[in-house]
Amino acid sequence: MEEEDDEVMVKEGIMASQREIFSISGPIHLTSIDWNNSYHRTSVASCLVQAVYTLERDRQQNRIGLKSQANHWWEFFNFTLAETLIDDSDGSIYGAVFEYKHFFSYNYQNTPHLKPPPRHVIAFRGTILKRHSRSRDLRLDLRCIRDSLHDSTRFAHAVQVIQSAVAKTGNAAVWLAGHSLGAAVALLAGKIMTRSGFPLESYLFNPPFSSIPIEKLLKSEKLKHGVRFAGSLVKAGVAIAVKGRHHHKGLEDDSFMKLASWMPYLYVNPLDTICSEYIGYFKHRNKMFEIGAGKIERIATRNSLRSLLSGGGGGGGPSSDSCSEPLHLLPSAYMTINASRSPDFKRAHGIHQWWDPMFNGEYVLHQFNH
Repeated sequence: MEEEDDEVMVKEGIMASQREIFSISGPIHLTSIDWNNSYHRTSVASCLVQAVYTLERDRQQNRIGLKSQANHWWEFFNFTLAETLIDDSDGSIYGAVFEYKHFFSYNYQNTPHLKPPPRHVIAFRGTILKRHSRSRDLRLDLRCIRDSLHDSTRFAHAVQVIQSAVAKTGNAAVWLAGHSLGAAVALLAGKIMTRSGFPLESYLFNPPFSSIPIEKLLKSEKLKHGVRFAGSLVKAGVAIAVKGRHHHKGLEDDSFMKLASWMPYLYVNPLDTICSEYIGYFKHRNKMFEIGAGKIERIATRNSLRSLLSGGGGGGGPSSDSCSEPLHLLPSAYMTINASRSPDFKRAHGIHQWWDPMFNGEYVLHQFNH
């Protein structure tokens, strides 16, 4: 889940990857941002995530002052660094709060068709496999697989920062953005905020899918559907048995309906094993409704075998619902699929693909049917 690293170059005596240098790898063609343009918004969000990667690499290589590379990634888009988020376990920078300089001068009150810019963007990086951050990041990657990210101090701190920003400025002015492990943090935090009544505009780049990647393992579409269909039947059956027949109507409960109305922007690459299963996950759900198995799928979507068999599966407050379920349980999303051929896994999983001016994407809206 690492940010990709290219050949290292020397600039003014400082070692920096080309990927970290904005003038080489950033979208320097975006000299004017149109906040109504989805490619522009995606580029800003992904560059601010890259800014967090570069902040941490600046720290690790002791690049300070004019030698630092991170500031170019936010200054180009007229943002300032409002807060740096530090992991108390290893002292690494895992996130940042950015503030848009021109938020109050942006005249969108009289033009309701215009999308406003964010006042704050809270961005989270993914794994960096360097010695100063590797151990902690890999432990958190394992937590993603085990659906226990919510138990980490990094995640608890991230939620506090998000809640504080929303309390100050309201949820409409705050964006979340994250890549890989950082997308997992943003996704889980976004679910908690949504269920608390504060949905946030969220940009989730290559988020991990905490289940078997059927999409990559099986080639036959028929076989994929068969495996997923069997899984849905089992989940729905166990949910009804565990929770009682009367309880499966709890699907319509307020907490789940709030989550179903949240529309995060989800960015996946079919050649990236870490996130590609989201493509099959949504495709399967549509297929179930097409063949008349919508009732089964509604129950299956809301539950995971792991949480059902361990006695979880919701029931507490809004945050306990979000934390006891699998990370990838996402009823609705605007999904962007990178249709360009990526030369290798590093590129397929990397953050840089999302602001590439030659980007070739497929855009699909997946809205949960009540």
